[in-house]
Amino acid sequence: MPRVSTFWFFYMSGLGLIFPFQALYFRENMGLTGLQVGLVLAMRPLMGMLCQPIWAQLADRTGSRRAILVALTLGNACAYALLPQADSFTVLLLAMAGVSLFGTSIMPIGNAVSLAAIGERAAERFGRVRAFGTLGYLLLVIGFPFVLDLWQQDRQVTTVPGGPSEPGLEIIFLGAAALTLVSSVAARRMPETPAMRARAQRGDLRALLSHGPYRRLLVFAFLAFLALQGPILMFPVFIRAHGGDIDTLSQMWIPMLLVEIPLVWVSGDILRRLGPRFLVAMGVAADGFRWLMCSLVDDLLWIFALQLLHGVVIAGLTIGTALYAETIVPERLRATAQGVLAMFGYSLAGVLSSVALGAAMDAFGPNIPYRASGLFALVLAASVPWLLKEGERVR
Repeated sequence: MPRVSTFWFFYMSGLGLIFPFQALYFRENMGLTGLQVGLVLAMRPLMGMLCQPIWAQLADRTGSRRAILVALTLGNACAYALLPQADSFTVLLLAMAGVSLFGTSIMPIGNAVSLAAIGERAAERFGRVRAFGTLGYLLLVIGFPFVLDLWQQDRQVTTVPGGPSEPGLEIIFLGAAALTLVSSVAARRMPETPAMRARAQRGDLRALLSHGPYRRLLVFAFLAFLALQGPILMFPVFIRAHGGDIDTLSQMWIPMLLVEIPLVWVSGDILRRLGPRFLVAMGVAADGFRWLMCSLVDDLLWIFALQLLHGVVIAGLTIGTALYAETIVPERLRATAQGVLAMFGYSLAGVLSSVALGAAMDAFGPNIPYRASGLFALVLAASVPWLLKEGERVR
């Protein structure tokens, strides 16, 4: 368990540099429009849609899940290091494709490898491992503005009229590259259990995709991330539109992650006592309410308070869907089940969500798109009893 926790700590520390600040970098430092930012952010899920099933099937069919995870983190670290060299919208799209070729499959493959490494009662104990990742994310989100100030002072970089509010913001990619590289070393040190080496057979993918409970999970994940992926990716632009700066954005993540850590830690207990459907519905409802209310207020203090719901979202939607899949798939299909789930949720729905929200913010301002996303998510949460049924494992 400690080695698995170390992997998540360093990998998600890198994400703590990227996700809260990348949209701000693309919008201000590179001067992209809202639609262009949406297209750049959509490149990650678009590549994931193409690559996640391939990486997942390769991991399950060869039984080399840990080796695949090591390769993905190494490739992702190299791609992050090259991304600041992109100097135009077209080159940036290609650079993001390179980052996403590896990066989009780390989470689902990491889930599969971690569940196999944990062993007994993996679904119940997984949250305690994953919580260390949230801790790393939190530390980097809080600490980065101070690091950026030091970087700017050392390079004597100052804000100029008409320029970006935070010059030098490209260091997020270099920092993420270093942290992801350390996570690759941690992945290599994970214990390789018999469950990690289990191999899928010909016809297993067909059996998985024809399994009723799993197919309903894919539909639900697609709809949930269609509503909710765009708002979190475009959150930096939303905060800037309401008068916030990079310090405000960093502070917004503090309540998100402080609540997330204990909730992710106990997600296995919630799963055991109330079942995966409750966990998932709780997450979607919380995110829907968060974005709906954010769209109705202009005071950044209220928006700050609403971010307390983010922990419920991660424990419910992100962890909950992964654990729901774990309850209905065998060990030999862990990576494939998580990869296809990510493809439909993060990737396919993420492409549509990012592009649509970016264009809608250009056309209608920041509030109306967030309001629509919140309302849709609340309706979807109410549909959980009909969309997600209890089911047996895939044979």
